[in-house]
This record gives sequence, C-alpha cells and structure tokens, in this order.
Amino acid sequence: MATTTPATRLTDRKRDAIVQAAIAEFRDNGFEATSVDKVAARAEVSKRTLYNHFPSKDELFAAILHVLWESSASELLRPYDPARPVREQLLALVLGKLAMLGDDNFLALARVAIAAGLHSPERARGMVERFAEKDGAMVDWVRAAQKAGALKAADAAQAYKQLECLVKGVAFWPQVAMGQPRLAPAAQKKLAAATVDLFLSHYGT
Repeated sequence: MATTTPATRLTDRKRDAIVQAAIAEFRDNGFEATSVDKVAARAEVSKRTLYNHFPSKDELFAAILHVLWESSASELLRPYDPARPVREQLLALVLGKLAMLGDDNFLALARVAIAAGLHSPERARGMVERFAEKDGAMVDWVRAAQKAGALKAADAAQAYKQLECLVKGVAFWPQVAMGQPRLAPAAQKKLAAATVDLFLSHYGT
C-alpha cells in the first residue's frame, strides 16, 4: 500500500489551490482575459509550480471542467446493475446529470468554454473530445442494459445522445444561452421522471 508523505500532501494541496483559483479566475474573467500569472498569484504558488501540474492554460481549463464534472457526477459512473429496475437506475443517472448541469460553477465555466470555442474551433474540439471520454461510461451503461434485455437493441451511442438532449434542452442550454435560472430540485425531479418515461417508451422492453 502506497504511503502519503508530507511532500505528497503539500503537492496535492498546491494542485487543489491552483484548481480552485483557476475556477474563480476563468469564471470571473473569461478564458482570454485569464492568464497563468493571475491564476498562480491567486493560488499563491509560483508559475513554475503551476506549469508542473498543468502544461498550458488550455490544459488547466480542461482540468477544472473535469474536476467539476467528477465532483457532481459520481452517479453517472456506476455500472449497470441487473438486480435493480432499469427505470430506477435511469432516474438516478439523470438526476446525477442534472446536479452536474445545475452547478453554478459548471454553468459559468460552460459559458466560458463556449465563448473560447467560438474563437478557437480547435480548442472546442479538444474540449468535446475530453468530455466524450466521460460520456463513454454512460454509453457502456446503455450497452449493458441492452445486453441484459432491459433496453431494446439499438445504437447505444445514439440512444444516450437522445437522452442527453432531452435533459440539456431544458436544464442546460436555456441557462447557458439565455440566462434562465437553474431548475429547482422539485423541477429537476419532475424533468428526470418525464425524461426517463419518454426514453423508456421507445427503448424500454
């Protein structure tokens, strides 16, 4: 079993400080106006220390999006459980997705990411590719449910994308693009139930 040394703990604390400082800087100032110098100063670390953890500003921005994703989406990474009803599992997955999409920092940084992507299509492609890796776990969940006979055989990636669009069409794009308030918990539960029922009306067995 690996031991955690004081040096390791200090390194982890510095990395966490950089991530939190970057979240605040990108959220407050946008991608273009945020510099590595500003993030390092806010985190109270040297620029060299920051570069030891994150080789570039793009890498840093991608990392903080992943941190926010992982902090809210643990439910999304659970494998399909054949012992549990598929609707129950889908509800938990959709509610986990809604929790992530409703996070204030995530929404703010999504706006930053979209604006940055408009200025640099290549940067946007990189961000999309990184998040596609995360979506792979959900596609695997759909495939496992299909293999178990809980969902109809179909293109698993397309099925998941349709499920995601049902959620984002109400609980992400209106908030990011039109400044609408995030959904309250009761509204999230109502949307999750309606989304799952609609999805299962087509893909359920």
